[in-house]
Amino acid sequence: MEEWARVQTELKSKLIETDDLKFTKTIKEENGEQIVEFDELSYIGGVDLSFENNEENAIASLIVLKYPSLEVIYENFSSVKLSLPYIAGFLAFREVTPLLDLLRNLKKTNPDIFPQVIIVDGNGTLHPRRFGLASHLGVLANVPTIGVGKNFLQIDDGENLTMAHVKMAVKEKLKKGGDTYLLQGQSGVIWGAAVRSLDNTTNPIFVSVGHRISLDTSIQIVLKCCRYRIPEPTRQADIRSREFIRNHTSDQSVQ
Repeated sequence: MEEWARVQTELKSKLIETDDLKFTKTIKEENGEQIVEFDELSYIGGVDLSFENNEENAIASLIVLKYPSLEVIYENFSSVKLSLPYIAGFLAFREVTPLLDLLRNLKKTNPDIFPQVIIVDGNGTLHPRRFGLASHLGVLANVPTIGVGKNFLQIDDGENLTMAHVKMAVKEKLKKGGDTYLLQGQSGVIWGAAVRSLDNTTNPIFVSVGHRISLDTSIQIVLKCCRYRIPEPTRQADIRSREFIRNHTSDQSVQ
């Protein structure tokens, strides 16, 4: 684990938490409300791993959606046997390689639809060392990434970041779809945000910077992608990888 921590620290030195994007964000006023639009954003990716009947055999999935329609235009899967154990805080060392392979394959075979931003089923800076799977993947692939998790690991930065406090605050602060509660520690650092996806969803999702994108832009993109609680890129990656498991043997791969 000491070696993994060293590698994390080294990669984290390359982390960019501001917008470094190949599309632009514009904010317009309509009826007294701010409307965010993303010009020249055409392709959003989603990545996920689904497990078969154990914690070793998994299907890695990469989905590309056309924006803003959120139509799936590309999917690819690979069967992997994960040899490394899961250790809290070091998920990326277990899962990042097959996701990187899928991205490299897409860049080689279909570069015209390579995603301009990727939503990852896992946290980015919302992580004990501010470098979770979404950040790890983003730095290694040199692509903008957003972390979206259903929960997060305990972070040692004051009472405000305990799960008990966050759950209480979320119930009080997130009243409607689009509401956001910043996860700020005692140090003043903002680690990520709890976000209510829609009016008819109650449990939040946790959004954090992956790489080459700001938290504000991350939240706005995620909200644009939500038809349900989970944004469509990772929701489709999960649904389709599970369907792949049902329909294929573990040693097959499709493009």
